[in-house]
Amino acid sequence: LVRTKGSEIGVRSALLPGLHSSLALWQLDIASELVFTGDAGTTEARFPSRRRGIEWANNWTPLAGLSVDADFSVSRARYTAVDAGVPGNRIPGALEQVASVGVAWDAGGPWSGGARLRYVGPRPLIEDNSVRSKASLTTNLRVSRRLGAKAELTLDVFNLLDRKVNDIQYFYESRPSGLDAAEDRHVHPAEPRSARLSLRVQF
Repeated sequence: LVRTKGSEIGVRSALLPGLHSSLALWQLDIASELVFTGDAGTTEARFPSRRRGIEWANNWTPLAGLSVDADFSVSRARYTAVDAGVPGNRIPGALEQVASVGVAWDAGGPWSGGARLRYVGPRPLIEDNSVRSKASLTTNLRVSRRLGAKAELTLDVFNLLDRKVNDIQYFYESRPSGLDAAEDRHVHPAEPRSARLSLRVQF
């Protein structure tokens, strides 16, 4: 564990009927960042950093049984000191923009459901910011049917729009079999559209 100093200031609002909002400004000073190292397949301690950002969270209930939530965040992450030879002060993989919007319906009847959209913006993959990840946008859907008082059948559809996005993105040097070592992107693609049907029973 490393020493971390944090501060936050914010405001909450419930001025409009059914709408609850909060806005927060925050800052973190971290004595050492943990950064993924591709060659070793693990993380290593790097330089001290400062992260700061703003988060806006909202929850709205326009009708009984219907709720809408929307969360947005923007952040800035930089190393505060680096060794000679390090090309920049960006923190590889540090998120800069994230947004999530969801709708849920449950009026107490046999049917319920919801949908959620998640956006993760581009971010630096190396210290000089010359290589950046691609943004991702995914949507999930859920529909549930109560079967009496103690059973529920649920259908989840993941990546509803079947978007070709990556869950994980890195940039580092590797040596594929039979080829010279080279720096390149390494990604873990998101699963294509898929569905899961589950039955929950209480005893």
